[in-house]
Amino acid sequence: MSSLGNGDRIDVAATGRSAQVIASALVGARFLPIWLAAAALLVVAALFAPSTLESTSWSYILPYGTILAIAALGQMLVIMQAGIDLSTAGVISLCGNVLVGVSVGDNHGLAVGILVCLGLGALVGLVNGILVGIVRLNPLIVTLAVGQIVLAYSSKYAREHTISLQVPDSLSSWAGQKPLGISAVFWTGAAIAVVVALVLRYTATGRRFQAVGANPRAAWMAGLRVRSHVVLAYTAAGALYAVAAILLAGVRITIDPAFGASYLLAPIAAVVLAGAALSGGLASATSTWVAALALTFLTEMLLIFGLSAALQFIVFGAAIIVGMLVSGDRVASILGRLLRRIDAPRSTHPGVTETTS
Repeated sequence: MSSLGNGDRIDVAATGRSAQVIASALVGARFLPIWLAAAALLVVAALFAPSTLESTSWSYILPYGTILAIAALGQMLVIMQAGIDLSTAGVISLCGNVLVGVSVGDNHGLAVGILVCLGLGALVGLVNGILVGIVRLNPLIVTLAVGQIVLAYSSKYAREHTISLQVPDSLSSWAGQKPLGISAVFWTGAAIAVVVALVLRYTATGRRFQAVGANPRAAWMAGLRVRSHVVLAYTAAGALYAVAAILLAGVRITIDPAFGASYLLAPIAAVVLAGAALSGGLASATSTWVAALALTFLTEMLLIFGLSAALQFIVFGAAIIVGMLVSGDRVASILGRLLRRIDAPRSTHPGVTETTS
């Protein structure tokens, strides 16, 4: 049996506190880079493109950044289960067209149109979740295929039902409102982000969701239904894409063939830059929100510089590559090795003696 003196107990307690400090530092390091990058982006804009910081630019950045953030939150839930979803653009396109087609541009049909959109988004997500979580197909291939099918049907539906139709006036007028001088779309998206963050952090369901994503085998051994959580992630993501489509329709007023096309890579870029663990588990709703706003701010700044809007895809693709190079996983791994080296001399307990009875 082992015996510990008072000094040894103090050393053990110190080691425990040190481990907590290391864990907190690792989590903080994972999400810190996007906050620093966003701050640096503001400094660059102030020096070289000050018009980006004017109210006219923010009237574009806040609503469109919010819509991207909501779509990115859906993508974040999927990535937390070590998956990926390439059906985002198709779902947003379909929901935008269906919203206009069902409501027929009339205010009386808006509520029904919104409900149908939410149901369609969740249904597409459910299909993705079943194919990935239950049938165990590759998420990259499955979601890309489903996204193409949904996009094709969206084009067919648009030709038959939404020609020359606009969104209901009540939706577009609401989207144009600015409570406290800030877009109503922003306030709505911020409320959604807060709810997602609180659920993931402070509820038993959210903690189980993170645990399943971080270590599916251990979660399964603990009695958690791993596949159900995967299906839930994709279903919730589809519903969030539908919300993004509704808000985008309100901002854009009209639905064109390119509606939703820019949301194929942008949500993935936001989640990667926000420091989410691509292996599953850890992610931050607030950091994802900041990343989405930063990407939208960057797009606006590039437009002010006179660059083509088509460069958005180049920016988003480059952002994903840079995010992979300086991802939270890599930063946390490097910092973890450094902290363990620093803490190593303190982790020995020479006063511990082992005696055999």
